[in-house]
Amino acid sequence: MTFFLCLIIGFIAGIASGLVGIGGGIIVIPFLVYVLRFSQAMAQGTTLAMLLPPIGVLAVLTYYKQGYVNLPVAMFICLGFVFGGYFGAKLAVGLSQVVLRKVFAATMIAIGGYMFVK
Repeated sequence: MTFFLCLIIGFIAGIASGLVGIGGGIIVIPFLVYVLRFSQAMAQGTTLAMLLPPIGVLAVLTYYKQGYVNLPVAMFICLGFVFGGYFGAKLAVGLSQVVLRKVFAATMIAIGGYMFVK
């Protein structure tokens, strides 16, 4: 059962990622925490592991073929993401699960509120 739930949530996250360019974590992390009962840290770590293989390659190719990918910008963001991810993870593992969950929720609310107002 869990295997199929994970496939379904991965598919939904993939659709959302390809459709509006969001990271899958915004969908996957709440699913892992509230449905599969992962700790916040386990959910975040699992989501990062999910991103390691080139899971978005078909979506990227589709956008690239239409001229909607700026490779130099993507490479620089990726480079920054590598180091930012390292330092963010170092910070996150030192926080309590409650604080970590609140930081995640506040981040989603802030970004969503900003986008809604703009």
